[in-house]
Amino acid sequence: MTQFPILSGIYADSKADYRVAFPVNMKPILLNTEISEGYLRPVEGITAITTSGDANPGVSRGAINWAGTHYRVLGDRICRISSGDALTDIGDIEGTTAQVTMTYSFDQLAIASNNKLWYVASDVITEVVDGDLGTVLDVIWVDGYFMTTDGEFLVVTDLDDPTSVNPLKYGSSEIDPDPIVGVKKLMNEPWAINRYSMEVFRNVGGSGFPFSRIQGGHIDRGAFGVHCAIPFDEYMAFLGSGRNESPGVFLASNGRSQRVSSREIDEILEGYTEAQLATAVLEVVGARDKQLLWIRLNDRTLVFDPAAAAVAQQPVWYVMSSSATSTPTTFRGIDVIWCYDGWQVGDATASAVGVLTEAASTQFGDDVYWEFSTPIIYNESRGAIIHSLELISLTGRGTSGALVGTSYSLDGVTWGSTRTTSIGATNDRGIRVIWRRQGDMRNMRIQRFTGDSDVYMAISALEVDMEALRA
Repeated sequence: MTQFPILSGIYADSKADYRVAFPVNMKPILLNTEISEGYLRPVEGITAITTSGDANPGVSRGAINWAGTHYRVLGDRICRISSGDALTDIGDIEGTTAQVTMTYSFDQLAIASNNKLWYVASDVITEVVDGDLGTVLDVIWVDGYFMTTDGEFLVVTDLDDPTSVNPLKYGSSEIDPDPIVGVKKLMNEPWAINRYSMEVFRNVGGSGFPFSRIQGGHIDRGAFGVHCAIPFDEYMAFLGSGRNESPGVFLASNGRSQRVSSREIDEILEGYTEAQLATAVLEVVGARDKQLLWIRLNDRTLVFDPAAAAVAQQPVWYVMSSSATSTPTTFRGIDVIWCYDGWQVGDATASAVGVLTEAASTQFGDDVYWEFSTPIIYNESRGAIIHSLELISLTGRGTSGALVGTSYSLDGVTWGSTRTTSIGATNDRGIRVIWRRQGDMRNMRIQRFTGDSDVYMAISALEVDMEALRA
């Protein structure tokens, strides 16, 4: 028996290039099980806690845990969701589909929506109508101020009146003439996120703009859009580029930035226009001993695992999708927050709210597709007869009689027919997932495995029983 890696695979494209095939809806876990150095398990499913029949007014546009309570913008409404899953419609926040930014002070919840600024306090909504505020693209709260940007200036509200703005206290990001796309806060320091640069500020007080640029904090890369940057551990993670640089994913800190996107991720990103990338949304999900970076694109969600990358000594990525087929779609669980002892999510496609669960991989009751593949199986040009394939797995958790399929490619482009095998009955934890008489290969071969939410199992390794065709 020969064991082959399964944490990521290989395929080929029309440009005579080898490409990396990331697992879809299967997450790599770097752990020495004595079977292998890592395994794959299904990504979290989503259990609905409120549905379209519960008077939810629209698709999720943003959420926050404020004072231990779940607040979420659904359509054009700001809603409060209790620990008992009761939804209270507080009132109107303009806009219906565009992502919002939410932050809070000691006594006010602030929402940047539809280029305006809104506050919520004691279930009363107040719009900031001071003409000196201007267009609001983004908002943070720092040192008693709400800070916004209109794309040109950094604007702070008055300390004693958050609905008032003094135009003599405007700030700016001037090292590079590129436009400001957002403002973020990392370790209590405001960051001006520009298209091709970033600047970090600190509070120095005074009668004018109370924040001063930190010398040495300038970064010569920027983000594509307002939601393309997010605090991530002790870094600012962002989707963007420098001038004359292709798109990538970066981590920035202390005046430096490093690319963490792999070659394959960069190639995927190059398939989008800059306008499409500007609408991407970055989210951070803390999972036990690690933080995961989610990059929500218009047709898929990419996930970066830096803890696994540190162990593997290379970037570790996978894809989340809500599709029932091999054509990916954006993961439906969006605007993720930790509240009520669980990860609360909205729905990217419908008016619903749910919670992430590791007990199943269905999403709001719907099955989803998963797949992973191997690197190239190459027997030193001798070819081979494939007597059997076996997935070393934790079975007995899926639906009785569910089928997992496998197919193979001899060129990395075209794939043969899929052969299936049963994962056995629920609670049958001794079943072996085996395919026998799997043909031969003259040069190389790539094996692919597929299933859906009914096939709920962790996979530790692929073992191949093969016989060389020639010495």
